[in-house]
Amino acid sequence: MKILLVQPPYNSQTVGGNNFYIPEPLALETVGANVTHHNVKLLDMRLDPNLSDTLAQFQPDIVGTTSYTPEVYRAQKILKQVKDFNPETLTVIGGHHATLLPEDFNKEYIDIVVIGEGDITFRELADAYEKKGDLTKVNGLIIRQKDSKILFTQPREMVSNLDFAPIPKRSLTENYREKYFRLIWRPVASMMTSRGCPFRCNFCSIWKHEHGKYRARSAESVMKELLTINEKYVSISDDNFLQDSERLEKLYHLIKQSGIKKSYKIITRSDSVVRNALLIEQWKEIGLSEVTLGLESFRDNELKALNKSNTVQKNTEAIKIVKDNGISLTGHFILNQNYMKEDFEALKDYIYKTGLNHPMFTVLTPLPMTDYYNETKSQLLTTNYEMYDLVHSVLPTKLPREKFYEYYADLYYDVYIRNNKNNSQEIEFFNNIVKNICIGIKNAYVIE
Repeated sequence: MKILLVQPPYNSQTVGGNNFYIPEPLALETVGANVTHHNVKLLDMRLDPNLSDTLAQFQPDIVGTTSYTPEVYRAQKILKQVKDFNPETLTVIGGHHATLLPEDFNKEYIDIVVIGEGDITFRELADAYEKKGDLTKVNGLIIRQKDSKILFTQPREMVSNLDFAPIPKRSLTENYREKYFRLIWRPVASMMTSRGCPFRCNFCSIWKHEHGKYRARSAESVMKELLTINEKYVSISDDNFLQDSERLEKLYHLIKQSGIKKSYKIITRSDSVVRNALLIEQWKEIGLSEVTLGLESFRDNELKALNKSNTVQKNTEAIKIVKDNGISLTGHFILNQNYMKEDFEALKDYIYKTGLNHPMFTVLTPLPMTDYYNETKSQLLTTNYEMYDLVHSVLPTKLPREKFYEYYADLYYDVYIRNNKNNSQEIEFFNNIVKNICIGIKNAYVIE
């Protein structure tokens, strides 16, 4: 059985996009690791857009792809092209958006939608299809019938012990690995050591997708995977890496004892940093080089409105802890549509005051199925999923849109270029990207 897994291409209109990073397709590598008894190929269309040649040369029996919200149309286009090439090929879509809004993939050219985690589901689907078995016996599927009606199979239970989940099959991306990067980290590997988040931010769909659960792999399981990674740079993609401090202290000792020399990037919350200041210091010893914080705002009332369950004081403390340890820090802020010029200026003042070198700014976006989406869907200006890229505002702005985006672009320009006296190679690299971003942002006031 020949299985082709396809990572959709980036939208060429996305602001920033692949200027910042191209991470390895972990989800597809993980799915691929569970079907190694089949002939599996992975096409990363962000780097190799030639789907036609791949279909002609490989002649797959099954084609599977995945999609976040801004990628929906590109994922649909992939599967339509597959059906046009060979109507007998089984077409499968899974991933984040497909789980939350499967009706968006109720198309004549899409045979199967995988709901939830695909680790086990896709393997059982492939095996049943090869044996011409009854696909309705596979849990976690939506199957399109010949009469265009859809059939839901029994729900798939979430993997209870992630230690039993397979290590991503990175050999599937062997031809691309030198091209995966994150800013000046090249090449970079990605890994997940946990799934989900216990918090309930109203703008976030992660906890919806994960049914509000947080599950983590054991320190031993993570160590086992680390030993298989050849790259020096490792970007850990957990939504809140510092959630389980006991696990991470054990992992710290395992890495230290192993003598592995790598540089790590993590994503976490500011209150988790404050709670685990010693852990930050310990992980600096073994290679923690970059921390990404979801700060979201510099005002407590805005954090409360986002249901962040955090404070500006914690944000400020966390920035200091990371900087005092000599670790590069990226802080993410969400720009509210109600912002006026003075709000943009106040945000800049907070950044200068805290000495945050690498702030990133996104527009408050009601991603489908989030609590915030349900609160604001009557105000939406568009249903075009490509506009849900965290840069285009799909809600009305208090300022004229063009003026809002002028201040948005100036925010980047002022912080990174106009008021930055650092001439390091890293800052020069950021500046070149930011100049392009500023041009893109000024044009992002237009929505379709």
